Amino acid sequence: MKTALITGASRGIGRALAAELARCGYHLLLAARSADQLEQVAAELRQRHGVEAHIYAADLAQPGAAAELAAWAREQTTELAVLVNNAGYGLWGRFEELPLAEQQNMLQLNMLLPTELTHALLPLLRQQPKAYILNVASTAAYQAVPTLTLYAASKAFLLSFSRGLRYELRDTNVSVTCLSPGSTTTDFADRAGMNAELQETANKVSMTPQQVAQAAVAALLTGVAEIIPGTLNKVSAKLTSFVPKALTERIAAGIYEKHLK
Repeated sequence: MKTALITGASRGIGRALAAELARCGYHLLLAARSADQLEQVAAELRQRHGVEAHIYAADLAQPGAAAELAAWAREQTTELAVLVNNAGYGLWGRFEELPLAEQQNMLQLNMLLPTELTHALLPLLRQQPKAYILNVASTAAYQAVPTLTLYAASKAFLLSFSRGLRYELRDTNVSVTCLSPGSTTTDFADRAGMNAELQETANKVSMTPQQVAQAAVAALLTGVAEIIPGTLNKVSAKLTSFVPKALTERIAAGIYEKHLK
């Protein structure tokens, strides 16, 4: 039975990706920190789509979490066909003012977890007739974003990692896609510590998690290298290739920095 493992599956884009993959007939392995939220998602998708759904509740930012999750996944299935590296979050503020430990925790989740989990599960993915890896980055991957400096850098890492790995696996059964959503109606802003005014501005151009997930899974299953859902997001990301970096950084700072206390 073809199975998908999704990290950060309890809410937002991760939850929507789980629902979309279930709709496509994949059984689910759902991982996140909250057991209650995961079980709610799993029960809903079992009932709605008739798939199997198993949960793994743990703090995935802890060192060693990837190895433990990979071992659990191998116990659940020998037919892992999709790996979705979605777990992650942002921190808003000036680099020197944010606690270093919090920033290290974010980098562990945003960068090291998907790296380690992909390395651990690639042998299982390689055993399938066709397999897919989806790394969830952000439109922030395409430029530096002052006051979201390390978050943007971690997403740039994911984008580069995805493209490099995709090329390495070009002659295999495993396809790698990088998803870079823009503003989405999730709890990202709350988790990042953004104020209400900035959240309200972002919500004016936000997509829903369902819209993002539908575009992402369609791109994944057709083997697209990169997917940026939404016309405005695509245009914005493309413009960074033509506009001087100093200008894009000034524009980003004008959006985010002015709202800091």
